[in-house]
Amino acid sequence: MITKTIQGLEVPALGYGTYELTGDECRKAVVTAIETGYRHIDTARMYRNEAEIGDALAATGIERDALFLTSKVWFEDLTYDAVLEEVNTSLRALRTDYLDLILIHWPNEEISLRETFAAMEKLHELELVRKYGVSNFTPQWLQKALGAGNIFCNQVEYHPLLRPQRLHDMAVEHDLLLTAYSPLARGKLHGWDVLEAIAQKHGKSPEQVAIRWLLQQDNMAAIPRSSNPDHIRENFNVFDFTLDHEDFRRIEELPDDKRLIDPEFAPAWEK
Repeated sequence: MITKTIQGLEVPALGYGTYELTGDECRKAVVTAIETGYRHIDTARMYRNEAEIGDALAATGIERDALFLTSKVWFEDLTYDAVLEEVNTSLRALRTDYLDLILIHWPNEEISLRETFAAMEKLHELELVRKYGVSNFTPQWLQKALGAGNIFCNQVEYHPLLRPQRLHDMAVEHDLLLTAYSPLARGKLHGWDVLEAIAQKHGKSPEQVAIRWLLQQDNMAAIPRSSNPDHIRENFNVFDFTLDHEDFRRIEELPDDKRLIDPEFAPAWEK
């Protein structure tokens, strides 16, 4: 496993995403992920699957300190009291005494970042949260967050067809974790000659190339999601090869505008 040390905390760079996984499918998938070797599990209040994840983790018998657990508070629940309530609900559902990381799921102009971060600081003081951060923050929003609290992470869509370089630069500059969600571009990586050629060169799939590309970058983590046991294992099988400078150069030639996640309440993304 590759790890990234951010602000003195070691984080498994390859995590398991759980968006849109619910019920028994979620429980089985998380058990498979843990048995495969994933130790970084990502969820959110909005996913409505924390209880199933808690069940799965209990079923594996894995020690809590072997895991890095992330959850997120929805953008409508960012007042001081709401954050406290939402995080405590997450803790009960996940059957854990603390979260390693709690994130603002999306920015909200109507609620002060300082108010939200004050609640997260309180949770940190109570040892209910180890670190806090943000998700789906543009460079402008990230700059605001850096001025409002001691943030640890920004989680954003990031894959070979969408490469927000300025956010990566800011993560490195400020020693933040940049976590890539949808790192496999939701199945849209096939059909690109560059990725197919690099995959063939290393005896891997385009998906494995994409994950490896992210993990080799400074301050980067990736959280691919799948409910298919074979794909869960394939996505983890990325530690026996290394991309070279030519591979990186060729990936940089791909289009950089294939954003997949853009709800109506999203911030205005930079071009």
